[in-house]
Parts: sequence; structure tokens; C-alpha cells
Amino acid sequence: MKETAVTEKARTFRQLHKGPGLLLLANCWDAGSARVLENLGAPALATTSAGLSWSNGYPDGDALPTDRLVASVRAIVRAIKVPLTVDIESGYSGDPAAVAETVAALMDAGAVGINLEDGSGPPELLAAKIERVKQRAAQAGVDLFVNARTDVYLRGLVPEPARVEESLARARRYRGAGADGIFVPKVVDAGEIKAIASSIDLPLNVLAWPKLPPASELPALGVRRLSSGSALAQLAFGRTAAAATAFLREGRTDLLTEGAIPFAEINPLFSRG
Repeated sequence: MKETAVTEKARTFRQLHKGPGLLLLANCWDAGSARVLENLGAPALATTSAGLSWSNGYPDGDALPTDRLVASVRAIVRAIKVPLTVDIESGYSGDPAAVAETVAALMDAGAVGINLEDGSGPPELLAAKIERVKQRAAQAGVDLFVNARTDVYLRGLVPEPARVEESLARARRYRGAGADGIFVPKVVDAGEIKAIASSIDLPLNVLAWPKLPPASELPALGVRRLSSGSALAQLAFGRTAAAATAFLREGRTDLLTEGAIPFAEINPLFSRG
């Protein structure tokens, strides 16, 4: 991909976080799902680390070999024209320099953004990774959007009364390291979302989760980005399993076509130049 195309996509992706509306970011898991989502009007796409790992035959949780990750991203970028951001979990390494080199390969494959998480590790480690990644992106001439994910809520890293302050403390640290956005998955309380969003000078990303306020209410709380996460991939696996179970156990064929996109509609999606 030409550098000018990457530069343009990076600029577009960054602008999407500024509104005027909420950035609804659907998460794909392979080139096929990416193309279908793009065709539905997605202005940008993200990968789901879980779905992408499953589609390559690995569990989620930093188990995916980075060469498989890069190859998958390259295939997705080839199939779409909109910007792509990639969930790289914790970077598949505890070495900030190694994480930066993985990100360099992803940028070469056409990615213009990443999600990088702290998980159960120390926040200073994620900050160090962000610093090295941003340095590497600058060397490559890519205005890479680094979305720093903190798992304070998702992993229950601190007692409930301390979750907002701990999330803010980590967000400030990651902002100081060069993060462009903050992702706080599993926060669903409107008051807590507003408290976090109003106290950090970065776009706030939340995850589709039970009891999350409706998307129409999130901008007023300060949210700039809503991600579907692994939900679409789980839904696809679930519906495939249900139809396949009926077919394999009973020979039923009715579920094989229920809700399916016709072949004549899918195939042309991949025939464009």
C-alpha cells in the first residue's frame, strides 16, 4: 500500500474521533467479515483479537503468533478501503522494543491504529510500550492512533469504589506516554462514564456490554467511540454452531439458509478492483 494511502487513512481515522457523531466501530475477524462490514457502511473497522485468534486456530490471550497476525491484517487491508485499527492485546511481548517492531510490521501491512492493553500487568509497562510504539510510528511517518486499553473494570483490578480514580490515574499515565485514546471496557454506569470522560483530555472508548446506556446517550456522557468487541464473531460462531448441530444430528437443512446472505450478493463484494 502506498504511503500516501496510509497517511490519508490515518488522518481520516483520527478525524472520526472528533465527531460530529459517535464512532461506531464494528470489529471484524478476517477479510471476509471485514468486507461485509465495510459494505454495510462502516466508516472504519477494528479487529477483535479474540475473533481473529479463533479464526487462525488459537485462543485469545496473547497466543496468536505475530506472523499470523500480520498476515491476517494484510489480507483484511487488501479487502477493504476504509481505515483499519488492530487489537494487539498486550503486544504479544513484555519487551517494548519487540512490541514496537510488531506494530511496525502492522503499519507496513496497512494498519493505521492499534489497541494496546495493560491487562493485569503494571501500568508503567504499558506506558513504556506506548512510548516505543509512538517513536517507531514517527520513524515510519505514520500518524498511528494508539488506543490505550485499561482493564481496571474488565479484570476487577481494584475494589469498585476505586475503579474511576484508578482508571483515571492510568489514563493520565498513558496520555503522558503518547496515547491518543483511552479504552475502558466494561464500564457501564452513566455517572462513572461521565466522570472518566470529563477528566481526561482524550477520546473515550467504551465496549458494547450488558447494561451499557444506549448509543444515543453516550455522546452526552463524553464517549467518542463504541466498539462491538468480540460480540459479532461470537454471534457468527453461535449461529453457525446452531445450524450445523441441526444438520449433523438431524439432517435438517432449513437452518442452513435462514438469515443467510445469498451467494449472488456475497461473491461480488470480493470482485472489485
